[in-house]
Amino acid sequence: MTDRKTLLKQIENAGIKHDDTVMIHISLKALGEVEGRAEGFIDTFREYLSDGLLLIPTHTWASVHRSATVFDVRSTVPCLGTLPTIAAFHKDAVRSLHPTHSIAAFGKRAQEYVKNEETCRTPTPTHGCWGRLYDENAKILLVGVSHGRNTFIHAVDEMVDVPNRLSQDEVPFTVIDKDGNEIAVPAKTHWGINSDYFTKFTHLLESEGATVNTKIGLADTIVCDAKKLADTLIPILSAAKEKGVNVCADDKSLYKIFFGK
Repeated sequence: MTDRKTLLKQIENAGIKHDDTVMIHISLKALGEVEGRAEGFIDTFREYLSDGLLLIPTHTWASVHRSATVFDVRSTVPCLGTLPTIAAFHKDAVRSLHPTHSIAAFGKRAQEYVKNEETCRTPTPTHGCWGRLYDENAKILLVGVSHGRNTFIHAVDEMVDVPNRLSQDEVPFTVIDKDGNEIAVPAKTHWGINSDYFTKFTHLLESEGATVNTKIGLADTIVCDAKKLADTLIPILSAAKEKGVNVCADDKSLYKIFFGK
């Protein structure tokens, strides 16, 4: 078992500061047993980020879509597993009102950070919770998972306006807030994209210093610097867009294609 003291030391060794904004994607199976289980994991990170923000994705895209258009922040269960579900309904969490790509936020600025997510018209816009990880100089922890789970790369796609990532039309979602108020939220969804292709960037991001590898619990963990990650990928995705290259389908190294290295 990884006890609380060890976990706190691992967080410090990962280069996390007490006032950082930290987004966590996680496999509890890879994490192994930790003191306090999933709730203890969340509470340990909250304690460490005493002056920062802890963010956990609580996505609902598998159950909220064009055939089932209602997202109730009080009851709609995330499609990402146990820890996101605990985070979504945690008494100290503030869950955002994005119909398909909500997050649970913990910390002094939690309410401020998730404000106005119901105005988003795409899954991960620049002005939303996912795109603003760039401005926050956030750290993204991939705990026992690959970049295939790194939702921030979807936000980078939107920064570049990569074609064929979003549906052509908006889905008429209805969001129900914590007070039971219904809000009409027309929004586009992801279309024709498999985020597994994000893993093609793994070695590039590491070589450019945008990521480092560490351990959290028993899990191999990738620590991503959101700003460096975006600054590394934006020129590549922009070049792919200009050249009409489908980066999802190309099996070669994109870095070699565009930069000859």
